[in-house]
Amino acid sequence: KFAADPDGEARRHAQQAGVRAAGSMQALCAGANLFISAVTASSTLTVAEAAAPHLPAGSFFLDLNSASPGTKQAAATVVEAAGAHYVEAGVMTSVPPYGIRVPMLLGGARAQELAQTLAAWGLDAKVVATEIGVASAIKMCRSVMIKGLEALVIESYSTARAYGVEEYVLPTLAETFPSIDWAQSGAYFFSRVVQHGQRRAEEMRECANTVAEAGFDPIMASAIAAKQQWVADQAQAGVFAGVAKGARWQDYADALLARRA
Repeated sequence: KFAADPDGEARRHAQQAGVRAAGSMQALCAGANLFISAVTASSTLTVAEAAAPHLPAGSFFLDLNSASPGTKQAAATVVEAAGAHYVEAGVMTSVPPYGIRVPMLLGGARAQELAQTLAAWGLDAKVVATEIGVASAIKMCRSVMIKGLEALVIESYSTARAYGVEEYVLPTLAETFPSIDWAQSGAYFFSRVVQHGQRRAEEMRECANTVAEAGFDPIMASAIAAKQQWVADQAQAGVFAGVAKGARWQDYADALLARRA
């Protein structure tokens, strides 16, 4: 049958997978009153759409994902149409070492009510708006700077290493910005992007959407996304397999240089 009708067989398998996923989502949502969506940025709206038909009326849907205001607003529309309360959250820094105390900014008509519940559980959640999009805009604008700095450091340091001029470059950075340990920060930035580059690239594409939604050409956000994706691809290809945990930035740069050669 597959040989005679491969497309039909593929559609049948896809439909069966969809039914299984829908059943799993229904079972997951049964009997709960708080749902937390914490997925990669590209899945933000997809998960909201999948969950919405199964959300009990009056329940809360807390969206922690790094997505643009427009994406969050679209997710809110489908969730609230199902009778649930959508609250967006902007997670404002790396979860380690904070754990559940990582600072979050909340937005939504019922955000204050949920914030009180979260605070009672020990979470650090601050309401910044009753409308959807403000918290995500804050998060996305910050990400352009933070992920952009990561991308700049990786490109600058690797190139400096290639030319053998890093001992001149880093001291000039320290002279201009003396509060930053550029060698230590470089090692941290390399390690974070090597480990989380794929997720960061998806987040930066949402940052590009955020910039575009504001009416600007997302030149920098798109470039940052491309750099983060490039590092993620190198990691996937095993370029950093020999780099030990806690390595210097030079070790990461040397791995890239060896791959280039």
